[in-house]
Amino acid sequence: MVAIKLPDGSILNMEDGINGLDVANKISPNLAKAALAITVNGTLQDLTTPITTDATVTIITGKDKEGLHIIRHSCSHVMAQAVKELWKDVQVTIGPAIENGFYYDFARKEPFTTEDFAKIEAKMHEIVKRDEKIERIVMPRNEAIKFFKDMGENYKAEIIEDLPESEVISLYRQGDFTDLCRGPHVPSTGKIGNAFKLMKVAGAYWRGDATKEMLQRIYATAWTSKKELDEYLKMLEEAEKRDHRKLAKEMDLFHFEPDYAPGAVFWHDKGYKIYRRLIEYMRKRQENNGYVEISTPRIMDRCLWETSGHWEKYGAHNYSGKTEDDKQFCVKPMNCPGGLLVYKQGIKSYRDLPLRIAEFGMVNRYEASGSLMGLMRVREFTQDDAHIFCTPDQMEDECVRTMELIFDIYKDFGFDNIKIYLSTRPEKRIGSDEIWDISEKALANALEKHGYAYEINEGEGAFYGPKLEFILRDAIGREWQCGTVQMDMNLPQRFDISYIGEDGEKHQPVMLHRALFGSIERFLGILIEHHAGKLPLWLSPEQVVVAPIVSEFDDYAEDVARKLRMAGLTAKTDLRNEKINYKIREHSVAKIPVIAVVGAKERENGTVTVRRLGSDKQEVLKLDDFISALQKEAQMPSQNR
Repeated sequence: MVAIKLPDGSILNMEDGINGLDVANKISPNLAKAALAITVNGTLQDLTTPITTDATVTIITGKDKEGLHIIRHSCSHVMAQAVKELWKDVQVTIGPAIENGFYYDFARKEPFTTEDFAKIEAKMHEIVKRDEKIERIVMPRNEAIKFFKDMGENYKAEIIEDLPESEVISLYRQGDFTDLCRGPHVPSTGKIGNAFKLMKVAGAYWRGDATKEMLQRIYATAWTSKKELDEYLKMLEEAEKRDHRKLAKEMDLFHFEPDYAPGAVFWHDKGYKIYRRLIEYMRKRQENNGYVEISTPRIMDRCLWETSGHWEKYGAHNYSGKTEDDKQFCVKPMNCPGGLLVYKQGIKSYRDLPLRIAEFGMVNRYEASGSLMGLMRVREFTQDDAHIFCTPDQMEDECVRTMELIFDIYKDFGFDNIKIYLSTRPEKRIGSDEIWDISEKALANALEKHGYAYEINEGEGAFYGPKLEFILRDAIGREWQCGTVQMDMNLPQRFDISYIGEDGEKHQPVMLHRALFGSIERFLGILIEHHAGKLPLWLSPEQVVVAPIVSEFDDYAEDVARKLRMAGLTAKTDLRNEKINYKIREHSVAKIPVIAVVGAKERENGTVTVRRLGSDKQEVLKLDDFISALQKEAQMPSQNR
């Protein structure tokens, strides 16, 4: 007999060798019907895997995060099977689950097109309807190589050939289709359901190596229900309308020059006004929260990055070069070393701590051309960085203080739904396990003692310390990772920084790396899409356009605009010889928040007719009341917090 402990703490005593389906049936027939896989002592396994020892078992269904991932992974196998049934000469390579779906890479002489999608989807639905059992098969390495070579699947054989001789290979079979895979998978193709859709086709190098052959990658999405699929497709449609690159063109904010400066932004006047406004906002918030601001060089000696560990970790992504005196310099990819060098100037006492040093530092990192995406992924960007130097006793309070500031700032920009991840030590890191234990525990304590819910993001910390990641949810439900707080006890050691304690001895401070926007560029891109270009008045680069109905009222329009500017608002006139409806339509496309129309009645009564972006309603206001209301609305939020 084996003792099966369930998530609610109850124990089931069952026969040795039972599997997850047996456990699910014991609990309830409905659970057995919904079951997709199990976790045994925290390890995800197939539903049919025998359980031979006492274990803690959780039944995984489509409602679980792991269940949706398994559906997507299994659906990728169904897509590969469908392609093989339709085109016998195709070779299958790899097909993982990814965020919101999956992809599969195929080797085929004739290119796939989106016109093939209907045929592939129809075959996939047919395979799902057949409800073919999905079985795990284990083979010795050499036998598996021969198996795939005999099938003509040379890419699969190559993957196995790179594995050690002693490796035991797992395959999954459904009907006449067998694929190389670690699993786990749903028990049969029918469990996948019909909530999937093929999305696009693209090229992809075999194993991501540009020296190897080009394959064809088909991307798809899969969900647990048709309702979820429809919601996702609707979100994509809305996201396309909100694309910050499209809106930036309409609003004349910025552009890119991929031939001359790939991944770097060419700010236009209006876009740069928003950029500067974000910095102005953050600068005020930081000053009110005890930060000092510095600026450090963009080009520094490579040895700094070797000391910090950035060169070893990210050297291939750094821009660097030698000068005539044979010194090697680096365009900074991070602001940390500069902040550390500023801290080292002069002797610091425990009375000087915590010392919060902020910097709007521009950094450069090489990113592959194919990964660049507007403001969301660039090679040159400005971080709203800060480095907080504190004593070990102050560390937890500083973490909490920073988190409170982050939540307050995001609220000012309309983000109330924030998720926190605690990212723990990565495989490649610096520092001792003891330091990592202390750092991870400190962050967890700061979260738990102050009631912050969080999830663990295993192995995703910075190479020098664990970090908190703050995830925003935008107006259409997408999640964006923005702010971070990183605990670091390693770089202070590497740069040999210290403070004089109460005992008169030298001590090593703790260093917190902190970015709240993350980068100005990316946060601005998120804001544009969150608001669909309709930015709050205080952020809008052009706040008011005054448009006369006919040229007879140009003087009054100019007078209104002048008074608005004197009140601190950004206002201009549109005196073109165009119909008023044309002007309104054009300025609405440019996302100007307020259009003030003036004519005979307005001039006579000292009023303006106001039309707001996104509304067909008009409101007639006295000019002084109009200016006063806009002044109040255009104030930067949280100026005194």
